Amino acid sequence: MSRVLRLAPRAAQVARVSGQPGARAAVTAGIAVLVGLAVVGCDGGSIASDNPQSSGQSFVGSSYASTLYSSGHRPAAPDISGTTITGKPLSLRSYRGYTVVLNFWGSWCTPCREEAPALGTLAKQMYGRGVRFVGIDIRDEADSALAFMQTFGITYPSLNDPNDELALAFRNTVPPSAIPTTLVIDKDGRIAARVVGGVSYSGLKALILAVSGKPS
Repeated sequence: MSRVLRLAPRAAQVARVSGQPGARAAVTAGIAVLVGLAVVGCDGGSIASDNPQSSGQSFVGSSYASTLYSSGHRPAAPDISGTTITGKPLSLRSYRGYTVVLNFWGSWCTPCREEAPALGTLAKQMYGRGVRFVGIDIRDEADSALAFMQTFGITYPSLNDPNDELALAFRNTVPPSAIPTTLVIDKDGRIAARVVGGVSYSGLKALILAVSGKPS
């Protein structure tokens, strides 16, 4: 059974941030974001090995985890490419110059269903601000994934990753440790933040604005 953990403000401040002087400022700017995010993860390994074919404990609550990296200490996102659920080619490099929200998800994941409306709404609202959303659909069937996207009004593309190959490409940078995991990548193609677990509308919006530098 999934479990939601409620955070006190002090708990939010333990988010790990790389860097020295800029790190403290980054934490201060991100505290409001962190307290707005709750985790309900589909745990089971570095790329969520718990799936419909697993041992039965598919949706296990995870502890809260969020990292905001200060400028100058952000790992480069791998230049992944592949085929979307609808059969079109897509390369992450083609989004260089945009702030990118990269969401690892699966239609079989209950927390993914809970966060999907916020993701779909924000993708439409933030498009005009130079923000692009991309999904990576983990260990899924195309028909199930398409039905999920239609149900929740997800209009942005998702790469098909049935064998975790794309997720594994992040193992030396900022890997997803549960599903859902959301990365925010800055305009230079560097990973600026990671949230493990389901996101909220207000929390993710604040984090996007912090990374993109756009006013609210």
